[in-house]
Amino acid sequence: MKFKMLLLTLLVSVGLVATGCTPSEPAPAPEEPAVEEPAAEEEPEAVTGASTFTDEESLMTAMGENGSWIIIFTEDFTTDQELVLEGEYTHRDAVTRKIALYDQDADRNKTDLYTLTAPKLTIKSENAKLVGGTFVGDIYVEANGFVVDDSVVEGNIHFMSEEYQESFEIANGGQVTGEMEVH
Repeated sequence: MKFKMLLLTLLVSVGLVATGCTPSEPAPAPEEPAVEEPAAEEEPEAVTGASTFTDEESLMTAMGENGSWIIIFTEDFTTDQELVLEGEYTHRDAVTRKIALYDQDADRNKTDLYTLTAPKLTIKSENAKLVGGTFVGDIYVEANGFVVDDSVVEGNIHFMSEEYQESFEIANGGQVTGEMEVH
């Protein structure tokens, strides 16, 4: 009798446990999470990457207001278009633009210098730098802080105000072969 009672208790317990674990009706599907509309992303002030280019159109885009903080040349380049460097860019917490007329090795030693030839280059970006190589043509400066850094300008530099001329700098052996004057 004890054996029958133990067996009956065991069967009832197993039945209750099985019934409790097996739903008698299908469980409701989990609620779908509410779909939130993504917040409108703010337009970045500028792209902070580097730009290389393959033709005049991509060069104009790289130098334009929505281009990049640094324009890297990989060979000599000649255009009959007037170039405009414009837009405000922040790189490493400083507002700057850079036209890099050189190639470098892993230790940042200049390995090749390039020549950019254009009838006119207008600088509208604050703290812009022309670095390495040679620019052939005239430069018109319409912003503060322009620097000719270890580069040669074979042409004139025209400053659109005395303020722009006063903030101009020639660094690291840079040269200007033409006149530098305020208009």
